[in-house]
Amino acid sequence: MGASATLSTPTLAVQAGQQVTTTVVIRNAGDVVDHFTVDVIGPPAPWATVSPAGVNLLPNESTTVTVTFAPPRTADVTAGTVPFGVRVFAQEDPEGSVMTEGELDIAPFEAISAEVVPAKVEGASGATFEVAVDNLGNQVAPLRLSAVDPEAELSFSFRHSEVTLEPGTTAYVRLRVSPPRRFLRGQPVRRPFKVTVTPESGTPVVAEGTYVQRQLLPKWVLPVLAALLVFLLAIIALWFTVFKPAVRSAASDAAARQAAEVKQVAQAAQQDAGAAKQQAGEAKSGSDRALRAQGVDPAQPAASDPVAPPKVPSTPPPAPTAPFDRRIAADAPIDPDVRRFREVEFVVPQNKVLQVTDLILQNPRADVGSMRVVRRTPDGRTLMFEFGLGNFRDLDHHWVQPLTFASGEAIILAVSCQNAPEKGNCTPAISLSGRLEG
Repeated sequence: MGASATLSTPTLAVQAGQQVTTTVVIRNAGDVVDHFTVDVIGPPAPWATVSPAGVNLLPNESTTVTVTFAPPRTADVTAGTVPFGVRVFAQEDPEGSVMTEGELDIAPFEAISAEVVPAKVEGASGATFEVAVDNLGNQVAPLRLSAVDPEAELSFSFRHSEVTLEPGTTAYVRLRVSPPRRFLRGQPVRRPFKVTVTPESGTPVVAEGTYVQRQLLPKWVLPVLAALLVFLLAIIALWFTVFKPAVRSAASDAAARQAAEVKQVAQAAQQDAGAAKQQAGEAKSGSDRALRAQGVDPAQPAASDPVAPPKVPSTPPPAPTAPFDRRIAADAPIDPDVRRFREVEFVVPQNKVLQVTDLILQNPRADVGSMRVVRRTPDGRTLMFEFGLGNFRDLDHHWVQPLTFASGEAIILAVSCQNAPEKGNCTPAISLSGRLEG
């Protein structure tokens, strides 16, 4: 046999961001001088060190090496118990290599961040925000969202007031802010508010936003209305002073001519009616004589055929309609070639028709690069939107006449990422709202 290894502490506990050490006693059980290499295998291997990593031992000689575990304080290191092994490799006698096993218990920690995107929105009757919540801890985080303003006048409506985030994930929760009342005229009113994200255990996180309420009437409406009033008053004055007398005289002449023509036509019609009445009497007399010659009494009523009731065309039932809400998110790696795009698509299900009324483009991390929204049909691809990521954080598009996507057509989000290396991948997204019919 080549070696033996004994772990002093098989079970270790450590906080993420700190370190813990243990020792391994290595003994040369062979008959020759041997060199032993020591390393760690298993999930903790990337953040484990061995000192010294190699030792030379005489036969029956033993020594101690120190193993240090330093898990980083990131969401990638999940809380819980993970196994590991310390492997001792004998250079002279490889078949005599050994391994001792242990467990490392990583304690959980909680780290939540929140941001209101965009930070300020203007609107006359309300505004729509998104709350970006990140779970930077190493355990699952159930969270509850609430909002309040200093004057307690605004109304808040979350699409989801409770969310559960896996470690290292982000959730975007839509928030609708409504004012207590609207006003036709006046200066804009700033209404700050705070959104609180409360975990089951730990310290709540607060994010701030501002809603700027504007007047319902645009500033150009009153000058335009004043100009229209002046124009109408001028038209009325011209009507009573110039046009009305001329119209009255022309109307009187036209009425006299029309009365004479009507009288002439009425006399001619009266003469024609008398002649037609005489001809109708003669025709009736001839018809009665013909019926009597055939043995038919003209005084008896003729049998009438039954009349079938009219057919009422049936109206086909309307196609079922369901509300539609979908978020398409990209995770594009950094690429120096601005012509290369990473694509993510949504395909309309079979036998369905998608009616899109709202489309929101989101870039909450202020990534750098290009973003395209492409429509794919059986006839080819059509570019709908193209923006530079550095030019916006949140853009809303709304249509009164919805955009229609047939079954099998696709909506594609294409991203070309030129972030700085320390910033990481680009993660813009688009949110679609509307109806799914069929």
